[in-house]
Amino acid sequence: MTLIRIPIHPREVFSRFKRATGRIEVSQDVIASASNPVDQTLSTLRSSMAGLTQEEAEERTKEYGPNIVSHDQKYVKLKLFLKALVNPLVILLAVLAGFSFATATTTSDMIGGTLMLLMIVLGVSLRFIQESRADSAAAKLRAMIRVTATVLRDGKPIEIPLEDLVPGDIVQLAAGDMIPADLRIISCKDLFLDQASLTGESFPVEKFDVTQPASGVQPLELSNICYLGTSVESGSAVAIVIQTGLNTYLGGMASAVTSAPLPTAFDKGVSRFTWLMIRYMAVMVPLVFLINGISKHNWTEAFMFALAVAVGLTPEMLPMIVSVCLSKGAMLMSKKQVIVKRLNSIQNLGAMDVLCTDKTGTLTMDRVVLEYHCDVAGDDDDSVLELAVLNSHFQTGLRNVLDTAIIRYHEQHADISIPDYTKVDELPFDFQRKMMSVVVATPEGHHRLICKGSPESVFPACTQYDLGGQLFPVEPVILQDLKEEYDKLSADGFRVLAIAYRNCDPKSVYSKADERDLILKGYVAFLDPPKESAAEAIVALQNHGITVKILTGDNELVSRKICKEVGISLEHVLNGANVEAMNDTELENAAEETTLFVRLSPAHKQRIIQALQSRQHVVGFMGDGINDSPALRAADVGISVDTAVDIAKEAADAILLEKSLMVLEEGVLEGRRVFANILKYIRMGASSNFGNMFSVLGASLWLPFLPMAPIQILTNNLLYDFSQVSIPTDAVDPEQVARPRPWSIKEISRFVLFIGPCSSVFDYTTYALMWFVFKCANLALKAPPELASRFAHAAVPDATYAAALFQTGWFVESLLTQTLIIHIIRTNKIPFLQSRASWPLIFTSVGIMAVGAWLPFSPLGALLGFVPLPSEFWGWIGATLLAYVTLTQLVKVLLIRKLVIL
Repeated sequence: MTLIRIPIHPREVFSRFKRATGRIEVSQDVIASASNPVDQTLSTLRSSMAGLTQEEAEERTKEYGPNIVSHDQKYVKLKLFLKALVNPLVILLAVLAGFSFATATTTSDMIGGTLMLLMIVLGVSLRFIQESRADSAAAKLRAMIRVTATVLRDGKPIEIPLEDLVPGDIVQLAAGDMIPADLRIISCKDLFLDQASLTGESFPVEKFDVTQPASGVQPLELSNICYLGTSVESGSAVAIVIQTGLNTYLGGMASAVTSAPLPTAFDKGVSRFTWLMIRYMAVMVPLVFLINGISKHNWTEAFMFALAVAVGLTPEMLPMIVSVCLSKGAMLMSKKQVIVKRLNSIQNLGAMDVLCTDKTGTLTMDRVVLEYHCDVAGDDDDSVLELAVLNSHFQTGLRNVLDTAIIRYHEQHADISIPDYTKVDELPFDFQRKMMSVVVATPEGHHRLICKGSPESVFPACTQYDLGGQLFPVEPVILQDLKEEYDKLSADGFRVLAIAYRNCDPKSVYSKADERDLILKGYVAFLDPPKESAAEAIVALQNHGITVKILTGDNELVSRKICKEVGISLEHVLNGANVEAMNDTELENAAEETTLFVRLSPAHKQRIIQALQSRQHVVGFMGDGINDSPALRAADVGISVDTAVDIAKEAADAILLEKSLMVLEEGVLEGRRVFANILKYIRMGASSNFGNMFSVLGASLWLPFLPMAPIQILTNNLLYDFSQVSIPTDAVDPEQVARPRPWSIKEISRFVLFIGPCSSVFDYTTYALMWFVFKCANLALKAPPELASRFAHAAVPDATYAAALFQTGWFVESLLTQTLIIHIIRTNKIPFLQSRASWPLIFTSVGIMAVGAWLPFSPLGALLGFVPLPSEFWGWIGATLLAYVTLTQLVKVLLIRKLVIL
């Protein structure tokens, strides 16, 4: 077992992150104010105890800017439109359309250019509309509730928006308030802050109004400084604003994690595929141009044909298919409590094979509960609970999460009559003593001091212990035994408080000196328990091929306890100190095996994620604190929750409306469905284009005329594009979402190399059919009487009836086979029998096939250069389709079984 037991304190969060990024410097003004007297701080900031005037505040707003750390930037419509327009495929089509119009000599050429523009409009408009809808929906979900602060302006307290705060403002704080900027405390009473969003610690931190030397003290340990992003747990305070906005501690971290996001694995995959197709074209198009120009001696016609081939090879529908798939997936995911901020992260969510997550609130209920109340021997004892309840009920100082847990337990389980007791006095908690006491008058009239605190602090004040109603002296050897019982609870991950008491001679005022000669009664133990659904969710994620790793800033004992209960392996556990000491290679090896990382700083979490990514893992990170923001940014997909701090939501790609791994599982499966549908288009388009390369090259070398007129290629391509519009609606087989689906150009290339030539085989059989069976080899082939006038004066081979018949036959075969093949490629099963496409996909594919068969006989046929096909042709084409489907299915099964293509 790998076990490191040297913990890193949360104060390392700041220093480690600073070293890792080199971008955060705590303000010297904050450091100086901590060690300067209040009067000097007020003088430095040109303020007073009455606060600023409204005029002074307005001037400082101009000087320092608004008190804003970061916010989501909603894409404006123009930017979204440009995003859809500036795409390699769109630009390529636009260039080709421009060439077509510039060199047009016939109506057919003009129609060809128009069809190219129609393809651009179709792809860009659909993408723009879908992304506009998705962006608007996401913006509404991300809209933040307006937060205000109480400040003194012109000597009077007023509520103002946080962004209007300026340095020098005097603010008033009360329980539940968010700290609105970096503050220096002027005065306070029992002030406790929740700094969990900065440090990851679950328990509140007390703050004081005393001057504190800042040298050698970490920023988060400055006891008179409050930081933006934390909140008041209890107590009250008056403080002065030192820094606002990006000059705050939080602002420094925000600027380090809110830069433009790096391209995701999905972005890179789409880009690689796009450029792969463009490289194919760069080789294919000049070759087709030269072959046709040399063999047919008509360079203008050869150029237009090569131009049409370039368009045919362009997967111009890819941006639209991707956008519609992602948008549809985002909308479906929102119904499953997952809001997608960045559409491209959906595929990464599906491709994720490692999930790194914090413990609190994800595995646990994020709610401390009282688990045990036991005597010094570890046995349940209701009298211990009674003392704990009285202590928590009567105290007026800090009532923290532990007191709340005691009171809640009492309300639900215990029958203790509080009215029978009256409060006499209270000795408030402080962090020097680490305990607090109340003095109550019992029903019998006695005074009893009840003390509650950390065992290390309570033990020295005890001279006896109570076991079963009998008192025994606390001797050194006994004290060690008592500590062992406490250590057992701690080792099980519990937060333990000791309960002690003593009966006192009645008096009206008590002091800390009275916390002596106590009788140790027992312990109360607390735990943030695991969610009931956590173990089930982890098993579900593991069954879907996702390894769950816990990255937490909490201590090892508590983390081990929770992980054990939810079924996470504890064979390898690493501590932040060990991570710090490792080089990148060592960390890569350790991160592969380790499932629990404890006492981590933000920089450690970031390094661990990068180490996993270097091993070709697609890594997701789930967190909700400021200390999670760097890791959220580094992950392939950052996941947060709607209750997270703003900076974490800014860094995240997806936001869960419920902090649950079960909700995340639904998001993962939807991400895989989205990618499966995108992959259908990519496989179909790439294999079809690869096969067409062989078909066009062979036909260009063999035929005395063009195998298909440029306008016919463009028409074929446009109809084919329409047949694919409904791919995003298609159902996905369960087997295709069972495992992570990462991008793999190698897998796509292998698929293309095997499936692509299948289409070429039947293109060549169609060539032979038209050439030999339907006599297209005879350029003098006579047209039917109704077409005789159209071909009476054919001066070149391409103008003959034989050429038109050949081109029509290949057009119909090419369109029908290309459109039908989606039903083979979309599933690993037997199409139509074991797996059926969605009704929209069936409708569009059947509809386009019907249009393709109708066009040669339609009024548009002559305009496009088609002629009616002989009735015998349809029997041949039926046999061709059957043979094509059979061969492609056999090759697909071979790939699945032999080469593990999914």
